[in-house]
Amino acid sequence: MKGKKTTIHEIAKALNTTASTVSRALNNNPRISEETRNKVLKMAEKLGYEPNTMAASLRRGHSKIIGIIVPYADRIFFSSVIRGIEEEVKKSGYNVIICQSYEKIENEVDDVNALMAAQVAGIIISISRETNKYDHLKKVMNKNKPLVLFDRTAETINTSSVAIDDFQGAYSAVNHLIENGFKQIAFFSGNKKVSIFRERFRGYQAAMRDNNLLIPDEYIIEVPSDVDQGKLVTQQLMSLPNPPDAICSSSDFSALGAIKWLKENNFKVPDDVGVIGFGNDPFTQYLEPTMTSVDQKSKDMGKTAAQVLLEQLEGKNSIARKVLLSPELIIRDSSQKLAIKKAAV
Repeated sequence: MKGKKTTIHEIAKALNTTASTVSRALNNNPRISEETRNKVLKMAEKLGYEPNTMAASLRRGHSKIIGIIVPYADRIFFSSVIRGIEEEVKKSGYNVIICQSYEKIENEVDDVNALMAAQVAGIIISISRETNKYDHLKKVMNKNKPLVLFDRTAETINTSSVAIDDFQGAYSAVNHLIENGFKQIAFFSGNKKVSIFRERFRGYQAAMRDNNLLIPDEYIIEVPSDVDQGKLVTQQLMSLPNPPDAICSSSDFSALGAIKWLKENNFKVPDDVGVIGFGNDPFTQYLEPTMTSVDQKSKDMGKTAAQVLLEQLEGKNSIARKVLLSPELIIRDSSQKLAIKKAAV
């Protein structure tokens, strides 16, 4: 009959064997000889057999699929993390489903429910900007599904996480500016309700304090990761009676906005105003001047998150792991005053 699927019983009949033997051969059971396995595989191919993955998932209690939830899949950082995850899980025979929350908690909850209904083996997630309740994540844990948070983590739930040391990243960036002669350093903070932006702000504060530098309230501005917003707040800062001589940003995009506004208004970067971003997006190396930025090790983060989840799936580790990767400050032109650069040569 047209459209009818071949079953293991038909393969068994063609080979004059049992359905259980065919099933074991198709699932690489060690009890089946290599000769029998090869006969079954050849006959399965000849008859056009397609395995029922849903039935297999129900038997195992999960599919061979890992769910990934990110705020936006088209952001360079998240796409790089996804690549790292996918490369790693494919080595163990898993595929991925990618969901986007678009920074909305209701979307995130729907994504978790959809992935759970699809019997995914585990979930790797970077929580949305709005997420401040974690019942949907606790539901995953209560079902004994491996759950790994990356980049944006939640301190109130005991699950595995992978992030960079955002505190150290911002501390190193501010310290670098100070070493290059900048003293009045403004800070573009992201939404401090999000863990990564809280840590970056703490790093900025600590570096300023450790160098006995003042932090005027007007130097700290919450800025979205957006070029136009970066331009707008830079205009506000440079209109102050005592404007800053450097800007450290929690985002490359708002830092790009700062550089664009400064150049458009005849400020020299970095001789008049130094600028550092966060993320090391590819465009930072092609700007004029090139932008100093903190590298978030996005692909490494994805690979590590995948490894942590696979360890749990394979029963190698049932304890929540908190992995903190070391950031790297990529020093370029936007933070080095010309006189200091010449002296270093």
